[in-house]
Amino acid sequence: MEMFSLAGRRALVTGASSGIGKAMAGFLANAGAEVVLVARREAELAATASALPGEGAVHWEVADLLDLEGIADVADTVLSRVGDIHIVVNAAGVNLRQPVDEVTTATWQQTLDLNLAAPFFLARAFIAGMRRAGYGRVINIASLQSERAFPNGLPYGASKGGVAQLTRAMAETWSPDGICCNAIAPGFFPTELTAPVFSNPDTEQWAASGTAMGRNGEMADLEGPTLFFASEASRYVTGQVLYVDGGFTAR
Repeated sequence: MEMFSLAGRRALVTGASSGIGKAMAGFLANAGAEVVLVARREAELAATASALPGEGAVHWEVADLLDLEGIADVADTVLSRVGDIHIVVNAAGVNLRQPVDEVTTATWQQTLDLNLAAPFFLARAFIAGMRRAGYGRVINIASLQSERAFPNGLPYGASKGGVAQLTRAMAETWSPDGICCNAIAPGFFPTELTAPVFSNPDTEQWAASGTAMGRNGEMADLEGPTLFFASEASRYVTGQVLYVDGGFTAR
């Protein structure tokens, strides 16, 4: 299991105060990584930090990644407090689920900025340290909507389709330096973003019945993919989008 150990690695996870980001931060910490949690909500970040498993140090930084101009300052603060980051997980995101006629220029820009622009600018801020370490991993969060279209999801689908291509472009740019860039595309998991699905038994069952396995995702289903992409196990894998969806996209 040494191949999956993250001892001696530092990982930064955005959207770490809840949902998939919080779960992935826990997986990385449990594998031995020193973890930096980034999100907007201070109380939730502090609670997540205090509950993380593992023996590595845990840090947290309050930041609004919609402020693209401020991302460089966030990165500088993290680097000065913690040192070089080896693993970046871009889990922060938004899905406003607006009917197409209600989409405004502001909500369109908000979705594209947080889901697509912030992952690029944040990852780029830590690439120099990955080069110095001779080790780097960027893990983006794609979506079923990177491939499939759903109602009331046009801006979100556009942003997540972009994440799939962003991941490939990151790989082409940074993999010559030993930095592997991949994405996990979750199916339906119970999070704040998917509350409209899981709050209704009919839509929850619809989502489960759309999979090949007949069930929706559980957070533990993301542990293996997270550790694979973060660790030495994925050293010859880059530019890939892994659908962790119970076979939803296979049907």
